[in-house]
Amino acid sequence: MLPITGYYLIAGLFTLAAALIWGVNTLFLLDAGLDILGVFIANSAFTAGMVVFEVPTGVLADTAGRRVSFLASVVTLTITTVAYVAVAQLGWGVVAFAAVSVVMGLGFTFYSGAVEAWLVDALHHTGYAGQLDRVFARGSMVSGAAMVTGTIAGGLLGDVDLALPYLVRTTLLIAVFVVAWRAMHDLGFTPRAVTLHDLPREMREIGRASLRYGWHQRPVKLLMLVSFVQVGFMSWGFYAWQPYFLELLGRNAVWVAGFAASALAGAMIVGNVIVDRLSRFCGRRSTLLLWSAGAYTAAAVGVGLTDSFWLALGLMVVLASAMGVSGPVKQAYLHQVTAAEQRASVVSLDSMIGSGGGVVGQSGLGWLARAQSIEMGYVTGGLATILAIPLYWALRRVGGAPDYIIGETAGVSAPCAAQGIPEVAGVDARAHGHTPA
Repeated sequence: MLPITGYYLIAGLFTLAAALIWGVNTLFLLDAGLDILGVFIANSAFTAGMVVFEVPTGVLADTAGRRVSFLASVVTLTITTVAYVAVAQLGWGVVAFAAVSVVMGLGFTFYSGAVEAWLVDALHHTGYAGQLDRVFARGSMVSGAAMVTGTIAGGLLGDVDLALPYLVRTTLLIAVFVVAWRAMHDLGFTPRAVTLHDLPREMREIGRASLRYGWHQRPVKLLMLVSFVQVGFMSWGFYAWQPYFLELLGRNAVWVAGFAASALAGAMIVGNVIVDRLSRFCGRRSTLLLWSAGAYTAAAVGVGLTDSFWLALGLMVVLASAMGVSGPVKQAYLHQVTAAEQRASVVSLDSMIGSGGGVVGQSGLGWLARAQSIEMGYVTGGLATILAIPLYWALRRVGGAPDYIIGETAGVSAPCAAQGIPEVAGVDARAHGHTPA
C-alpha cells in the first residue's frame, strides 16, 4: 500500500473512532453526575496526561519506530474507552474519571507526531516530489469526512444510550489496529532498540534535540506559542458548546449535538479545501495563518455574545473553518524546518505546549463557566486568542523558503517562481523541494 493511501486510511478510521464521542462527551460526563467544573477537571486531567507523557512517548517514536508508537496508542485508547464507561456505570465520580483521562492522554501522546513523521519519512524515502500542504490538507479532508460521519453516528447512538458511542468506538479501534499492523511500516527510518536503563538518557537527548531543533528555532517557537494560545481556548470551547447550544435551543436532544458537531467537521473540510486550492498557486503560509487567526478570534468572541442558537452555530462553523485552514499549513511549516531524525519529537513538543495551554484553558475557563457562565468563557477565551495574530505577524517577518507555498506550475508560471525564494535560518529552498528560478 502506498504511504499516502495508508495515511488517509489510518487517519480516516482513527478519526471515525475518536469522533463517535466528540459530540456527546460533555453530555456523557454530566449524565454520569459531574457538574460543569467537574467535566473540565476530567478533561484537563486528560490534557495534563498529554503534557507529562509527550517526551517519553516521543522517545518511543524516535527509537522503536513510528509504527510501534501508533499501535501502542490504539491499544491504550481501546482499554481506557472501556474504562470510561465502567467508571460511569459504577458511579465513581470525578477522581476516577480524571485518573482514566490521564491514561487516555498517554494514548494520544503515542499518536501525536508519530503518524505525521511516518508519512513524511516514507514520502522522502520513495522520492515524492509533491507538496506536503496538499497531502496534509487532503488528509484533513478525509479526517473531516470521518468526523462528520462519527459525530452524527455518535449523536444518534447517544440519543439511545450515551454509553453506546463509547462501545462502538472500542470496536472501531480494534479495526484500526488491524489496518495499521498491515499498512504502516517504517520507511526511511531505522528503528533501534532501547532498554528501560537507556530511557532516561534517551529522554534527555530527545528533549535536548526537541529544544535545539524546535524551541530554539524562532519560527518553530512562534508556532508553538500559537498552539499554547489557540489550543488553550479550543480544548475548552470544543466541549463547552454541547450543553450551551442545547440551552440556547431550549431542547435536551442529544442528536442535535451530534449534527452540530458534524457541521463543525464539515466546516473544517471547507477550510482544508481552501488550502488545497491555494497550494496550486504561489502564496505565503503566513498570509493564510494571519487571516485564519483573525476569523478564529472574532468567531470565538461572537459565540459568547449571541443568544441565538443558529447564530452561535454559524459562528462556530466559521471558527472550525479557520482551524481547517491553519491546521495543515502549520503542519507543513513545521515539517519543512525539521530534520527527519527529530521530526516526531518536535511535533510532540508542539503538541505538549498546546496541551499545556489546554490545561490552563480548561481549568480556568471551566471555573469561569461555573462561577459566571459559559458565555463569559467564550468571550474571555476568545479575546485571549487574539495573541496569535502578532505571533503570526512575527513569523511572516522571518520569511524565507518555508513560508512559501509552490504549486504544481512552479518554475513555469507560478508568480513567485520568477522572483526566486529566499533562504531562512540556513534552510535552502531546494532542500524542501522548492527550486527558485
